Formats: sequence, structure tokens, C-alpha cells
Amino acid sequence: MKAGTEHWAGRLAALADEAGVPGASLALWYGGEPHEWATGVLHAGTGAPVRTDSLFQIGSVTKVWTATQVMLLAERGRLALDTPVADVLPDFRVRDPEATAALTPRHLLTHTSGIDGDLFLDTGRGDDCLSAYVRACAGLEQTLPVGDAHSYCNSGYVVAGRVVEHLTGVTWDRALREQICEPLGLTHTWTLPEDVLRFGAAVGHDEDGAVVPVWGLPRSVGPAGLICARAADVAAFARAHLTPGALLDDPGALRQPQVTLANPHGGGRQWGLGWSLDEWDGHQVLSHTGDTIGQHAALWVLPGLGTVVVALVNGGRSAEFQHRLITELLAELHGVTVPAPLAPPAGPVTVDVGGLTGVYERAGCRILVTASDDGAGLRLHTRPTGMLVGLARPRTLDLVAVDATTFVGRADAGSTWDAVVFERRADGRRYLHHSGRATPKVR
Repeated sequence: MKAGTEHWAGRLAALADEAGVPGASLALWYGGEPHEWATGVLHAGTGAPVRTDSLFQIGSVTKVWTATQVMLLAERGRLALDTPVADVLPDFRVRDPEATAALTPRHLLTHTSGIDGDLFLDTGRGDDCLSAYVRACAGLEQTLPVGDAHSYCNSGYVVAGRVVEHLTGVTWDRALREQICEPLGLTHTWTLPEDVLRFGAAVGHDEDGAVVPVWGLPRSVGPAGLICARAADVAAFARAHLTPGALLDDPGALRQPQVTLANPHGGGRQWGLGWSLDEWDGHQVLSHTGDTIGQHAALWVLPGLGTVVVALVNGGRSAEFQHRLITELLAELHGVTVPAPLAPPAGPVTVDVGGLTGVYERAGCRILVTASDDGAGLRLHTRPTGMLVGLARPRTLDLVAVDATTFVGRADAGSTWDAVVFERRADGRRYLHHSGRATPKVR
């Protein structure tokens, strides 16, 4: 590496300190060689140090692993991506019978199912927890018609994991080991707490550095976000997506664009099968992030350059940390400029905000949009509901117009800007696109 190992050990520590991150682990595959660094503590109360073999929760980065499991079955002729899920899982259904009949594995992997799917339901620790979760999906509503648009859906990936169980005859956790971990020799990748506790494991912290009261997510949402791993194992998994035959015969199939995002300002402009897709300086970028309770993960892959970057942290201003880290790394390694987050324009933009205000709601979240005090902008109040009460925090963002439908906001002067896109559809329905999800206006 141009700046050397000592330089990046120091930069990792400095960036973590500046962003209030208690502990971080970084793994890099570059120039055909692995590199690893760690800094900080696993737990602010105990002071246990982060090591390169420490396990962090990778959250929704798990979804790329689940998509890979499904694709392995498809390559072996066990599953067709455009076959209705109900043909594979007879007990699967959502509230809308037409949606039930139309939903396919491709819809699940591309977040185009339209299911209102932030259902964090704990169905117990038994091996039947995914089948019980799928039965509970019978009450889920549609926020969009099937196949109509992208809207991030955790429940869809749990259903995909249940498809894996049904076709392999073993639990999703066991299938993950047999399909991916054992073939790749991954020794520090686990899903269940009793396995994770055999290693040094991170605990989550909030943005102020306090230890969070809950360690992890229920087993029943495993395929959507339950993997714990060391950064080097995540990098090894991602490297397999650069080499045909390492896992998949055609790993490139997962990075073919499937759907364009209505809000392209949150980390990707399109979605493939499991991967978020973007382009930086003419280079295709595959990525996925993951947030659990006080832990955050980011994975970036540049197939054309053969480079993989994995950053795992256990709290602090994670978005700021991760963006500064990948920006510095890619500038040094490849001279690639990472786009800056969307920010307010140089001059004010006049927008009629009247049609944008109101209440937007989906499972687990109620969003109130009001006009700002001066009437020129908007204020967005996000409040967790249902099962997410106590797990997510209310937020208020003062939004600044970028154009007639796109706004940016942040919680405070030191935070990263978040992009919010408003959409009015041809049939008159209105949606707010934020945090990967399409939230319908209800009044």
C-alpha cells in the first residue's frame, strides 16, 4: 500500500476518534493481498480492546449472503427466480391474495415485493422460528404493487431465508455454514449468541458513546441481518464474488441492475440481486451497509479494480466515519473520487411545499412532515411505532430544498446530510423516499 500499514493504523484510530466511534475493525483486499487493522474498545464499560479477529454484528450486509444462498440453489436448478414463492412455500401469504400469487424470489432479493416489511417479530429460538415468522407475514400489507418499485424490505429476506431452509432441509443457520462458510473456510462467522460468545464480540453504543441495553436481533430475522463476523471473513466472502467458481459459477449475475431507485442519494442508484449498485469515477461499485442496535457495518466492492473494503464499528457517528474512511482509502489506492453526500445548494431553492406536508406511515415508522417556521422549507419528524418502539429513536430533520422534490436534512451541524425525495405518482398517490424505503402518505 502506498502509505503503508502504520499510516492506516493511525488513520483508522484518528477517524474513529473524530467520529466518536468506540471501536472499529477494517479489512481490505487490495493488490491480491489482505490487510487488517483494529482500534478502540469492544465495550466502553470494560475497556476490552478490539482485535482484528473480533466479531461485530454486520446487520443487513447479511442480505448479500442470503441472496448468494438463493442464487446457489438457482444455479443448481433447485429454484427459478421468477417462480412464485407460494409455489415453493405453500404456507406463505401476505394480506393481498393477488400479491401472494405474484411474488417471486427475484422480488424478494431486489426489494420490489412492495411488502410493508419492517416486521421485527421474535418467534422464539427454536429451529422453527423462520417458518413461524413466514406464517405471521399473512397480516402484512402492501405499500406498493408487486414489482412496481424498490422499497427496502427486511421481511422479504426472511422469506427468502425460509425458501433456503425448505429447499436444503436444514435451518438457515446450518445452510449458511454448508453453502458459504465451510467452502470458504470462514472460521469467524456465526449467527447464534452461544457461538459468537466464544470469540471477542462487540457490543453496541449510541451516538453519545453509551452502551445500548439490547445486544442483538431475534433469531427469526436471521436472513435479514443476524450474521456476526470479523472484518476479514466479510472481505473473504466478498472476494468470492470477484472469482467465478469460488462460490457461484456466475457471481456477476448478482450485480446486474434490476431496478432503479427513486432516491439515488443514499448509497446507490440501482439495485441488483442483493447488492446496491453505483458508479464512482467510471468504476462499478457494489455495496451494502448494515445497522443493528448500536452497531454498523459497511462493505464496498470494486470489481473492475479487484478491491474490497470492510468497515465494522460499534457506535458513534457511523455514517460520517464510513464515508470519510472510504473516501480516503480509494483516493490513496486508486485515485478514485467518492461522491460527496448530497448537500444544500449554494443558493436557496423556492418550492411550493403545500402538497408535501402531511402524515406518511409504514410498519414501524410514522413520519410527520410540516412546513418550517419561515414556510420556505420542511421539517420531518420520524417516530418509531409498534415493535420498533425502544429500539429506534425519534428524529427531527430540518429539510432544505435541492429541487422541487428533493430535500436534504440533518439532525445537527456535525451530522451527515440525509436525502429525502417526495414522489407523486400518476394515480395521485404520494410517497416519501428515505432510508431506502417508500413510505406512503396516509393523510
